Amino acid sequence: MGNDNERNEEKRPLQEKSTFFSTSFIRFLGGKNLLFFLLITLLLGVIIFVYDKISFIFAPLQVLFNVIILPGVLGVILYYLLRPPLKLLVKWKVPRSLGILILYIVVAGFLTLLALLVFPFLRDQFTNLVQDFPIYFMSVAETIVSFLNNSRINEYFQTVNFEFDEFLMDFQEDLVVTVKDTMANIASGVASGITGFVSTVTGILLSLVIVPFIAFYLLYEGEKLPKFILKIFPPRMRNEVGEVLHDMDKQISSYIQGQILVSFCIGIMMTIGFTIIGLDYALLLGFIAMITSVVPYLGPAIAATPAGIIAIVHSPFMIVKLIIVWTIVQLIEGKFISPQIMGKSLSIHPITIIFVLLTAGSLFGVPGVVLGIPGYALIKVLITHAYRLFKNRYNAFQTNEANKFEEKVK
Repeated sequence: MGNDNERNEEKRPLQEKSTFFSTSFIRFLGGKNLLFFLLITLLLGVIIFVYDKISFIFAPLQVLFNVIILPGVLGVILYYLLRPPLKLLVKWKVPRSLGILILYIVVAGFLTLLALLVFPFLRDQFTNLVQDFPIYFMSVAETIVSFLNNSRINEYFQTVNFEFDEFLMDFQEDLVVTVKDTMANIASGVASGITGFVSTVTGILLSLVIVPFIAFYLLYEGEKLPKFILKIFPPRMRNEVGEVLHDMDKQISSYIQGQILVSFCIGIMMTIGFTIIGLDYALLLGFIAMITSVVPYLGPAIAATPAGIIAIVHSPFMIVKLIIVWTIVQLIEGKFISPQIMGKSLSIHPITIIFVLLTAGSLFGVPGVVLGIPGYALIKVLITHAYRLFKNRYNAFQTNEANKFEEKVK
């Protein structure tokens, strides 16, 4: 009898140890696999810490990334723009390589026609705007000072012996001195910075030359890439990974194609509206609005700045007409164009878009502003699928627990 008690006492610690991983919560989290997961996470943290201490070794990789990021992004954009017409040509029994060649010829012809017909006019308008912009700016400053001189605010500044005319003269003198100093600094820095400038221009030109080749291989073999990625994963995970890749591709495709079409429509409507109200540099301002509209919400606000300055100088009534045109274009874009082109595929709240753009811009600058929304869309896809897997696992776990409880009751 005493021997049996001793044996039970010896088995009890083993049973307590074994029941830790058999609790409901621990088994839901993965059971003994939870310990393995925690060890792997700790190991990854140690690896990241060590790699951070020897990050100088990876400087060549960073340079490589900086070199390929521009042509890579442009190649992906061109791929998503040309993929729909290529699919249509392939559907019409046109060989894929011949279809890509046809599309390249069409794009080259369109760009050549645009350069011959539109670019000279835009260049002249841009040159005139650069020459006249200081005049516009000083006119706006004089208008503001005149308004303040004739307002009750002037009474307050007279009590503190503040003269707007002297302030304006000092501002003009400071502006002239600043411009002269800036030009002198630029002139003195040209000789020292000529090497960097040439290397930068050379890198951009090489990137633009590489873009068609990247887009060609993506168009020719892009359909094989998901299959190659799926082979890396175990067979039981391929269906889920395939759905994730499909949703990510859909998000990027919808954003790139939709946002470029929306920007093009905004540019056309802005140009027509500016022409109707008689605003100077209507084509150039419409082109600026089209380019900046690639960035949602922030882009149109940036494009409104030069148009607003020109409208203020023109006449006060021109400001009202500019606001009317801008409001109508934004309403048409928000209520009709974007829902029809973009659909509800992204379904990102405007406040979320603004926060994403501000955060990405603070972290990565201009590339972050441009790539912030598609990057957020990809992260959203991953999180959505991860949550769905977690929910399915939780439901299955709850079902198993309920079945076990029923069996015990029986």
